Amino acid sequence: MTMDQRWVERSTLEMLESFHWFAGEGFDLVVDDLVTRRQHGAVVAEGFRLLPTMVAPLLEDTGDAVWLLPTPEFRRMAFEERGSLWTIAGQTTNPQRALDNVLERDRLFTERVRDETAALGLAAIEVDVGHTEDDVYALVERRLRPTVDISASPPTAAGRADPQPT
Repeated sequence: MTMDQRWVERSTLEMLESFHWFAGEGFDLVVDDLVTRRQHGAVVAEGFRLLPTMVAPLLEDTGDAVWLLPTPEFRRMAFEERGSLWTIAGQTTNPQRALDNVLERDRLFTERVRDETAALGLAAIEVDVGHTEDDVYALVERRLRPTVDISASPPTAAGRADPQPT
């Protein structure tokens, strides 16, 4: 599939439905890693593969997890700040349409996660451009059940626990 076929010519719904990570591909590998790391304390994990419907059955308590839901504006800002806004789109013959499609696909995914967390009674926090890292950290800390100690890992320079990579 060419970059135009992938990012310009398909509908955003097709992009969403065919993105393997959104379907949970590789989830079992993530779970294996998280179970191993969980033996050493709380684990912070993130990524498209951690879908609420797949994670929920593995939780001891619904307060053991929280999903961050980026607004479209936050998602765009994140791409811009990483310098990757045009990485995918720039490889097509219609970069603006490709970028619009990527951002819309991601918005659709976020809405799907929002719906799943609500249906399962799981915590979700909307993250917008006005939120600082400290704001988000505080919101996550408040949403996790009290027995989940996210400060148990060695602190970073900012005084927070280092997230465990997955």
